[in-house]
Amino acid sequence: MEKYSDKIKKILLATSWSQETLASKLGVSFVSLNAWANEKSEPRDKTKQKIDLIFADVMGADTVNPEELKTTKKRALKEKCSAKKIARDRELLEKITTSLTYHSNGTEGSTMTEQDVKAVIYENQTLKNRTQTEQREAINHQTALYYLLDELVEKGPNFVFTPEIILNTHLRMMSGIISNAGLWRNHGVRVTGSKVARANYLKIPELINNWCNEANSETMDKINLLARTHAEFEKIHPFSDGNGRTGRLLLFALALKLDLIPPILYKEKREAYYKYLELANEREIYDPLELLIANSILEVSEEISE
Repeated sequence: MEKYSDKIKKILLATSWSQETLASKLGVSFVSLNAWANEKSEPRDKTKQKIDLIFADVMGADTVNPEELKTTKKRALKEKCSAKKIARDRELLEKITTSLTYHSNGTEGSTMTEQDVKAVIYENQTLKNRTQTEQREAINHQTALYYLLDELVEKGPNFVFTPEIILNTHLRMMSGIISNAGLWRNHGVRVTGSKVARANYLKIPELINNWCNEANSETMDKINLLARTHAEFEKIHPFSDGNGRTGRLLLFALALKLDLIPPILYKEKREAYYKYLELANEREIYDPLELLIANSILEVSEEISE
């Protein structure tokens, strides 16, 4: 059984939280947490349970309780939203754009804080302590997000995903960052740390057409559709770079197409997120990714209501 000192260290590494932050989440003192991390003492059973819950949330659980999944999905489906509502509410638009940009780029390794993102995209600041690439990524993410929102608002119930929309989203996302922004990749690719084989580049146009058909289909299980299409897009991996950020924006847009509050996959949970994508694409196990998405919808609902 894994030691609690190791679990604490893994949580801190995965989330970039300070020991003070984790101690606060556990409701204990910094001194106590530091002692556990350095194996000078052991947490009590109740605290061990709290550590286990945070560990599973951050690093990914091995199993999903079917009843918990059912209940969480049912709650998430009650959280309604539309592109028009976001576009017409400036405060809501800025809050969602800042959060989504911060977490999606952070998942890919950006060091910008949420305040950095806001300063760059809404206050037109140039930050001396962040790279030009990171700042361009933030600006581009906002541009791509607004493009999708405009498409959703303009076309309303007639909005459908097309290869052109996906290419245009990627073009805006990666413009000025890579030379082939807005173009399907024309070479093979392997993703470091993943056992899942990505699509043959010659099949990408066909696979993307199939993806659009699925994303545009009628469904009785909206959360499952969000999970399946997101995992499938990442498996196709249609671009040379920017697949994760583009895929999460498409997930955002599909949720709005389905009249749901869009999920934001928080960067602190990236280890769980990657683990669940791997399960979905390697073994077609979607329950953990569904639960992550459903919980994210509930978390975003709480975040935007504050």
